[in-house]
Order: sequence, then structure tokens, then C-alpha cells
Amino acid sequence: MLNDFTKLETFATVIKEKSFSKASSKLGISQPAVTQQIKFIEEYLDVQVLQRRKSGIKPTKEGLELLKIVQKLQKSIATAEKELLKIINKDILFVFSTSYMIGNYIIPTIIQDVKEQIKNEVMVNVSYSAEAIDEVIEKKSDMALIESPIFKDDVIYREWLEDEIVVFSNQKIPKRLDENHLLQYKWVCREEGSHIRQLFKVSLEKMDINCDDFTKISESTSATAIVQTVLHAPKDDIPTVSIASRKSIQDELENGRLFEASIKGGKMKRNLYIAYLKERKNDPYIDNVANYLLSMS
Repeated sequence: MLNDFTKLETFATVIKEKSFSKASSKLGISQPAVTQQIKFIEEYLDVQVLQRRKSGIKPTKEGLELLKIVQKLQKSIATAEKELLKIINKDILFVFSTSYMIGNYIIPTIIQDVKEQIKNEVMVNVSYSAEAIDEVIEKKSDMALIESPIFKDDVIYREWLEDEIVVFSNQKIPKRLDENHLLQYKWVCREEGSHIRQLFKVSLEKMDINCDDFTKISESTSATAIVQTVLHAPKDDIPTVSIASRKSIQDELENGRLFEASIKGGKMKRNLYIAYLKERKNDPYIDNVANYLLSMS
């Protein structure tokens, strides 16, 4: 039993996620496979180790005892992996493929820490989320950090940071915008088909309005160009606005150059993802970087 750590890792993940489906997504295996592994453990030990509650999956008394054993094994394995990295460490280039927002605004703040974590150099390829996933599949990069969930069978996806899309302007606007505000403002629009615009579109549909009803002064595929256009827009009775990830305009919000608002339909939140090949899920370099990134959330 102890020689087959995969099943024990699945057991610990189900408890942590409180869900078979979430554990399935995190481990990159099917939900029936998760169920089968838990069934094997219970048949092997001849006890029930998990129980379903309204709040999610919970360990039984015996399950808690097994979890303690698994956690000891995980700690020992983590220590062994660190020692292994010392032995095999060599000059390598760890390559990230990222979406534009992550590559331009998040990675620059953490890249030095990642270098120190793996004791090697890091390179970042910035493109669209779909292209970042293709580069991982084609083994042109080690890990993708994306803002749009482009799911492929050979790739493990792990939820990373939560992000929020906000309406912003270079002058103060109400903190919560209704239909009248949105239709009154001058808009610098995202390109049709962008992930951020799609999220915005869904929120607008709840208010029974459409982007086509806006007063549009320009449209761009570049987030940087959009932010700069709004920053330099004239400040008059009708504000110029657009939408962006809060993470991409955080500095401007903090220094008072930009102002943010949400819409009446509710906050527009999304998850950012870490993605890498299933065949590398036990790679110590991948584990090291993924665990560091997940510690940020």
C-alpha cells in the first residue's frame, strides 16, 4: 500500500479539495479514476475513510489517521525532492508561456523569486492563452500561466490566482455602475472575441444591454494601448472608460491616475491557471515552481 503513493496522494487531495471533481481537475485524472482509487484504499484497509457531508467530503476517524500518515510521507518526499534537486541541479532554462496580462504584469513581480526557487534562469514567452498551451504541448515551454481556460487532454490545469475585471476611467466615476452610466460613457473597447470582453458581455446580458449600444470611440487588441488611451483622454462631463484586469492597472489605481468601478450585475471574477503536461506531474522542477506559485494564492 505505502509503495503506491499515487492512491494516497489522491486521497489527500480529495480531503483538501472537499470534492471528488475538484480533486480530479487538480490531479489531471478522471473523476471515476479518483473514485476507484479511494475504493481501493477502503477495500485494502477494510474501513471507510471518507464520508459525504453538505459542506463537502470529510474524512472519517480512520480517514484522519490515514491522513496523518500520508502527510508524514508527503513531508519526507518533499525533503527528498529538495535533496534530489541539489544533486541534479544544473544550468537549465525554465520556460514559461504566459498570456499577455500575466506576462506583462504578474511575472515581472515574481520572476526573481522563481529563479531563486529553482536555482536556475527563467525565460518568459508572452502570447495568447491558446498559444501558451500549444507551446506546453509542443514542449517549447515547461509551464503555461493563462487567463483563459483552454483545456486539452494531455495537460493538467490548476487554479492559481483570482482576478477581477473592472471598469476604469482617468476621472472619478461611481463605484457601482448601472445601465444609464454604461450607456452614457465613451468607451475604448476590447477586441471582439477577447476573454475579458466575453466576461463583460455575460455580465451585461444580465442587465439586458449590449456592447453595441455603447458610444465607442476606439477598439484595440492591446491592453497597454487601451490603458494609455484612457489615461490621456480628456476629463470632461462624459468620462472615457474601458475594462481591464485589476492586476494590470493596480499601480495606476494606487497612485490615483485611474479609478475603478464594478457594474450592477455583480463583480466580474475569473481564475488564472497554471498548466503543464500530465507526463511531468512528478517532475521535481515543475513541482517546485507550481508549489511556489500556488503559495501566492
